Amino acid sequence: MKRTEAREEAFKLLYSLQIMTEKNVEEQIQIYLEENKIEDKEAIKYIENIIKGIDKENEKIESLVSENIKADWDINRISKIDLTLLKLGIFEIVYSKLPYKVVINEVVELAKKYGDDTSKSFVNGVLASVVKKNGLEG
Repeated sequence: MKRTEAREEAFKLLYSLQIMTEKNVEEQIQIYLEENKIEDKEAIKYIENIIKGIDKENEKIESLVSENIKADWDINRISKIDLTLLKLGIFEIVYSKLPYKVVINEVVELAKKYGDDTSKSFVNGVLASVVKKNGLEG
């Protein structure tokens, strides 16, 4: 499984966790991997790292989202899909230290596929702001 496919699977699992009221992250990862017949060890490691990392750093990640949206906006106004995409992108850029251009491109592609008409530009703008404000560009 390619990284792009693994990222999409991580997004789907992360999204499902965003809409659950009670969740055991460890258990949900295992259920998701089994139900979707994901057996590639690298993909499993990547997905687990993303989900557990975002769960652990959720408050800091949400704080970064809040700091990088318009002043008159509240994080609760962001659609669950867009918020999930932002969390995924921020985690990979800030915590996994992956190249921001690659991450933003891939997350924007997911926004085109799963979000609404404004998702791609919104997600792109917020992630670009995170990169710029945190001095993460090249």
